[in-house]
Amino acid sequence: MAAEFRFPVEASHILMFARSVGDANPIYEDAEHAAGTEAGHVIAPPTFCQSSAQFDPDYFLRPKVGEPWFGSGKNPTGDPERLKGGGGTGLHAEQHFEYHRTPKAGDQLTATVIPGKEWEKQGRKGGNLKFREGITEYRDQNGELVVTARSIGVQTEKVVEKES
Repeated sequence: MAAEFRFPVEASHILMFARSVGDANPIYEDAEHAAGTEAGHVIAPPTFCQSSAQFDPDYFLRPKVGEPWFGSGKNPTGDPERLKGGGGTGLHAEQHFEYHRTPKAGDQLTATVIPGKEWEKQGRKGGNLKFREGITEYRDQNGELVVTARSIGVQTEKVVEKES
């Protein structure tokens, strides 16, 4: 079964996201300017939907009240069991966004996370590589598909040692 959560697209979220990525395009904050554009209203910047993770109650990097957190410092903190795996490391390998239309301020998106393909490949240094695709469909308050996001993660079989 697919996981689902709500993601409100608010003007202040759009503004703060644009500022956080250093994009000063007035279409992301100035309604008067945006009205004179092809879009006709304030829209969200590319990759904005990635910020929906903070609305996903199951997102593994989202801090949860009363639970140890993985952390973001030099050394991981929180639950040591979450750090155990196959002895290798995981990384975010790719991210693709397909826009059916641009998200706009006032949209109430429903994000549906569905599993994608999985495959393996022999790596040169990390042993066997396991690839996993995740797909998130964002539909608006009318059920119309707005954005399809596809991410690919890879897990190495073993830690790759630095060459001296």
